[in-house]
Amino acid sequence: MKTELLRSLKSADGFVSGQELCRGLHVSRTAVWKGMEALKAAGYEIEAVPRKGYRLLSCPDEITREALLSEKTSKWILNDAICFEETDSTNEQAKHYAEKGAEEGTLFCADKQTGGKGRKGRGFISPPGVGIFMSLLLRPKVRIADASRITLVAALAVQEGIFLETGLSCRIKWPNDIVHEGKKLTGILTEMSLEEDRISYIVTGIGINVNNDTFSPEIRDIATSLLLETGKKTFRPRLIAKIMDRFENNYEVYLKTGDLSELKDHYNELLVNRDRQVRVLDETVPYDGTAVGINEKGELLVRTGKEVRRVSFGEVSVRGVYGYV
Repeated sequence: MKTELLRSLKSADGFVSGQELCRGLHVSRTAVWKGMEALKAAGYEIEAVPRKGYRLLSCPDEITREALLSEKTSKWILNDAICFEETDSTNEQAKHYAEKGAEEGTLFCADKQTGGKGRKGRGFISPPGVGIFMSLLLRPKVRIADASRITLVAALAVQEGIFLETGLSCRIKWPNDIVHEGKKLTGILTEMSLEEDRISYIVTGIGINVNNDTFSPEIRDIATSLLLETGKKTFRPRLIAKIMDRFENNYEVYLKTGDLSELKDHYNELLVNRDRQVRVLDETVPYDGTAVGINEKGELLVRTGKEVRRVSFGEVSVRGVYGYV
């Protein structure tokens, strides 16, 4: 009920009458009044004027199920949202619910994580009230070898969603970090569960520094936030909805071919590594080269002299990004 009321209030140009709400939602006036009181108790500022109706004045920047679903513009991604005030890791929650049969497109969010996960087992700092920590459950019918490309699909969606909501033209550091002016805004971690020789489910975790106004000394030189880069606070539920909308579009394009052939040109336009000197921290012998872009498999193409090498794993350091010079 709260979700439907919020969606009606947000879509209204000014006041919406109680009668319109009753008719549109097929509920009684009492139900509308109770729903409005519940929204007010949750922090929504709603003006009620006799013979005019209700008008939404402001929304709390809280990530709740009704807030997310009332902002939703995607068709089936974000078909449901499970939100936690605090949890260990949204990826772990998504995997738990996936094992219990949760539907593809379900989004798991937390205001705070106590055990946020990054790449290679690193922790992901997850303070309350300022960031986005979310994990999307997917059940793609693709080959196991093709599944890792979903991480790049997610990176593209995050960049596009941030641009649509804030106007900030951030870039992608291969394969999946979102950066601006050499500092990191976002981390993405994709995990997969297999059942015999097929994919049971995939969980794509996304962490975004949104309204952080400061960082600890050990990371302030490599991390930034949307607030620090734009000078404005970002309404987190709307940003999440826009990222999910873009993810749905890109994911459906990816599913048609199982690769990035129809997405790689746009990805390469946003690739901060492109035409720059990189150091590939190969498991055997690290080497330097010039990043050319990605191919349809999501591999980074690195030119070393007359040879172009394909990088599909390992970590790439980039001149001018993360302090590598």
